[in-house]
Amino acid sequence: MSPQDDAKGCALTVYYDGDCPLCRFEIAHYKAQEGAQRIAFVDASQAPETLAPDLTREVAMARFHVRGADGALVSGAEAFTHVWRVLPRWRWAARLASLPGMPWLLECAYRAFLPLRPFIARAMRASSRTGPPPPPKA
Repeated sequence: MSPQDDAKGCALTVYYDGDCPLCRFEIAHYKAQEGAQRIAFVDASQAPETLAPDLTREVAMARFHVRGADGALVSGAEAFTHVWRVLPRWRWAARLASLPGMPWLLECAYRAFLPLRPFIARAMRASSRTGPPPPPKA
């Protein structure tokens, strides 16, 4: 079954990097939200090389992508805004992200975050191997 088959009848298809612990954590949060049943989540790390004619696995893993029911593919901060619109508890964030100037500001912040993602992911992997730190001594 292809990612497109999984997405039939969904408002959105989210493509995410399942090899990234930070991404998995965030996607798990979204999956647990009311309204998540309207979103198809596709782990690009487990997908074929070409997810769709306009999206390769490499591109999908490098940047957050969402495809709307209309077939339009968006990425970055705009993609997050689309997800937030579908999830009732996140609609406030979508409204905030729609204010004048906010899409540009959020995209700048997302682009600034992208180079940090590998370091955060490595730190998350390391902490999951070692477990939580011991409690402070009283």
